[in-house]
Amino acid sequence: MALSLPEVSPNADLGARFRAVRDRSVALAQRLTPEDMTVQSMPDVSPTKWHLAHVTWFFETFLLKPLPGYRAFHSDFEVLFNSYYNSVGEQFPRAQRGLVTRPGVAEVRSYREHVDERMAELIARGMDSAGAALVEVGLQHEMQHQELLLMDILHVFAQNPLSPAFLEEPLPRAAAGGAQSFRGMSGGLAEVGFEGAGFCFDNERPRHKCWLEDYELGTRLVTNGEYLEFVQDGGYRAPLLWLADGWHAVNQENWSAPAYWRQVGGEWHEFGLHGLAPLDPGLPVAHLSYYEAEAFAAWAGARLPTEAEWEHAADGAAALGNFMHGSRLHPKEASSDASELQQLYGDLWEWTASAYLPYPGFVAAPGALGEYNGKFMVGQMVLRGGACVTPPGHARATYRNFFYPQQRWMFSGLRLARAPR
Repeated sequence: MALSLPEVSPNADLGARFRAVRDRSVALAQRLTPEDMTVQSMPDVSPTKWHLAHVTWFFETFLLKPLPGYRAFHSDFEVLFNSYYNSVGEQFPRAQRGLVTRPGVAEVRSYREHVDERMAELIARGMDSAGAALVEVGLQHEMQHQELLLMDILHVFAQNPLSPAFLEEPLPRAAAGGAQSFRGMSGGLAEVGFEGAGFCFDNERPRHKCWLEDYELGTRLVTNGEYLEFVQDGGYRAPLLWLADGWHAVNQENWSAPAYWRQVGGEWHEFGLHGLAPLDPGLPVAHLSYYEAEAFAAWAGARLPTEAEWEHAADGAAALGNFMHGSRLHPKEASSDASELQQLYGDLWEWTASAYLPYPGFVAAPGALGEYNGKFMVGQMVLRGGACVTPPGHARATYRNFFYPQQRWMFSGLRLARAPR
């Protein structure tokens, strides 16, 4: 049965948007068994059950608990489903979330229903601008966890020798694509960062000026076929291609290919939300660490774009692409037209060469929500553009995603950049 997800219209009123976003999380989880929803396959992964409860905790903690007379659904949930908000209180250890068999899935669903009913009443009574803005943060937060839910269940399923599929429908094979092409981009004094109306996270502000040299940007994402050439050429055995920490990770983790590539009968296969299938050379290569993306770029005689270069190139382009639409949930191939920039939005988050740091003049959001982004601005790298598991309407040109350079369970790929030739 094809996956059907509620549409979230940006023009709908707040109550309708709240219901649609909350319903979409439930729709994603309906394809899983209670056993699926309890497993934690590594410390970075959270059980599906925890995701469903944590996003509910967010609304209860920041919107309902301050209300006079509100009674919490369960007093122990304040600690159990707090992620990293130190100013709110203690948290249950992240790496042990898979050990919590109770509350079960049924009780977590009851928790969601309890909070949804109270939130619906609160929204229906009317909210001031500050309250509505806080609901919007909660909705955007839940959209992030919808993506995390799919990232995490893919990692859980990848540990299973039965190679279970989240989606049963097979993916069509990609059409043969053309050679990698580059488009020249004029540099100069550019502006990056969010300004104007609409939602953004605090890490996207303030808009500021930066200087860009002229550069060239790959017109599409790097493909499986191109990355396979890197693998076959001994890329994972060539220390001169790698950053020191990357070479350490290759040897420490025994990397020899992207995270979900498998050799079956001497042939490369890829495991995804549709299960295990022969590697499709025409599709974008996915689930790369920053180190792998950077090493491939060096091997290809190119580099990764900076986040300012990426945003400069994407400025003015509509944020449309292969996002979380129903039954795909996998990157698509680029078209054969190499003259225009493709796949800027959707398909895969694109690694950039930029460290995740505050913009000049950055000010974190006040209160506990200031912990959302600012305190992570060290040791991580920025990705741009969104992925096939990112909810539609969630990404924009200024959106700054960030992960540690060794992580690769997310839907991450790469686009090449280089100096003008």
